[in-house]
Amino acid sequence: MDDGAPDLGLDLGLTNPRGASLRRVPVRARSMSVTLAAWSLAVAADEGEGEIVLLELPGEQSFFRGAGLCLGWPQERLAAAYAALAPRDEAAILDLPQLG
Repeated sequence: MDDGAPDLGLDLGLTNPRGASLRRVPVRARSMSVTLAAWSLAVAADEGEGEIVLLELPGEQSFFRGAGLCLGWPQERLAAAYAALAPRDEAAILDLPQLG
């Protein structure tokens, strides 16, 4: 699979970046009394591993949060990395556990 990782590495400041997995996770905000669902993208590169969490709110508001390798990145860099590394194949996104 050629995902263009060498070119992305130059744009993101990482060597050989790749999206490892995408899953839904529960998130809570201090200002809200409800639990929301967000997308969590596991990221791996030669420099280490991290995670980018995307929280989409009503009104077309999106917030990103980085962990591990991505900790401290500004919103713009997190958004660019998420867009570049998230799987584009629906089958990869819908990796749901089989129940029953």
